[in-house]
Amino acid sequence: MTSLIIGASGGIGSALVAELTARGEAVTCLSRRDNCFDVTSESSVKTALAALEPPYDTIIVATGALELDGIGPEKSLRTLDPQTLAAQFALNAVGPMLVLKHVLRLMPRDRPARFAALSARVGSIGDNRLGGWYSYRAAKAALNQLLHTAAIEIARSHPQAVVVALHPGTVATALTATYGANHPRTKPQTAAQNLLNVLDSLKPEQSGQFFDWQGQAVPW
Repeated sequence: MTSLIIGASGGIGSALVAELTARGEAVTCLSRRDNCFDVTSESSVKTALAALEPPYDTIIVATGALELDGIGPEKSLRTLDPQTLAAQFALNAVGPMLVLKHVLRLMPRDRPARFAALSARVGSIGDNRLGGWYSYRAAKAALNQLLHTAAIEIARSHPQAVVVALHPGTVATALTATYGANHPRTKPQTAAQNLLNVLDSLKPEQSGQFFDWQGQAVPW
């Protein structure tokens, strides 16, 4: 089995690499830090992925950020900034889709294949009861819709494929040290195990959906 992890140098990404390696899979790692892989640049994505040879059974995009250039999530509408909103969309919604666009040729058509991008429960419109965090919420909601739409198309050419959004829970990383301190936090290695177990359990008929780390469907 072969796997590709995008964002492999991050907290969750590096834990996914370690867990997949421990399971005996051959893992290819790409990240901004180690490979200058920039998901917000299609030329960067296209060039890096064009160098890879198929097939890859599992592809996971573990990129993303809540805070960009020192700007954290909005607490009120009056702080909404168009540049920040656009930057959040570029990284958290457009980026994973550029990866999917260019890795589709790497996914096998004649056997199961899995593509997942890390989303967040705060991207759920139905589960939003607190408000705030406009840009991040909207970007993740957009990612969910984009993945759902792509899954419909991909099912025609890759009938055994699973394309999903995954919510990892609150994981103990530098991000949650600032923004998730009041919530129970899971170790990255535990989060990686949970995510891979969920991904392994999904069937093609569940493609295009949004699941949390327990395998429960998250409302759109």
